[in-house]
Amino acid sequence: MALVKLEITPLDKKGFRIEGRRLTVLFNPTEYAISKTVSWETAGGGENDRRFNAPGSTFGGGGPRQLSLKLFYDVTEPIEGRVIDDVRLETNKLAELARIERDLQRPPVVQVAWGQAPIGSDFPFTGVVSSLTQTFVLFTSEGKPLRANVDVTLKEFLKPELDQRETDPEMTAYRIKRGDSLAGIAAALYGDPSRWRIIAKANGLDDPRALEIGRTLSIPELT
Repeated sequence: MALVKLEITPLDKKGFRIEGRRLTVLFNPTEYAISKTVSWETAGGGENDRRFNAPGSTFGGGGPRQLSLKLFYDVTEPIEGRVIDDVRLETNKLAELARIERDLQRPPVVQVAWGQAPIGSDFPFTGVVSSLTQTFVLFTSEGKPLRANVDVTLKEFLKPELDQRETDPEMTAYRIKRGDSLAGIAAALYGDPSRWRIIAKANGLDDPRALEIGRTLSIPELT
């Protein structure tokens, strides 16, 4: 089985993947972390009530998820037949994702993908780079770095209308991955591949074979 590499792809203004700018890491991470904060506020102004063991709490909203990656770069050996004498030629591609782009007036939103993951799982992860640290650890006699450890943290990016769709009890959402088909999605979510037309109609898809990777489909509840 071929090794699947972690990929990071910038998105355009409409939220579609820019495939020509897709980055593939040199080495897959040996670990990654997902974190999320949820706010709960103490009811009654925080005053204790001797009738209860603890004051009540009300939901105050959820914070964005954070994806933390530890990546390793090494150019001491040729990479796919290419000889690279400075590891920054590779790490700079990642660093660019934290810089303002002229047409966006902000750094780009990116999508991180790594193989196949269960629906609603960690990947694909859509977010923006919030922190990036490059640590160079091996150098040539001329001072060029050959190895680097890169710690990058991404903050989840959700459009309000997409977030509403994903939390609507009568509507679920599915983000298209490479290799998906409407029949396969209908089979996974409805248990019946023949119901792909329901999904196509709900999303205005004229050509069911032309699925945009990274696009989020609205999946209507069956009645």
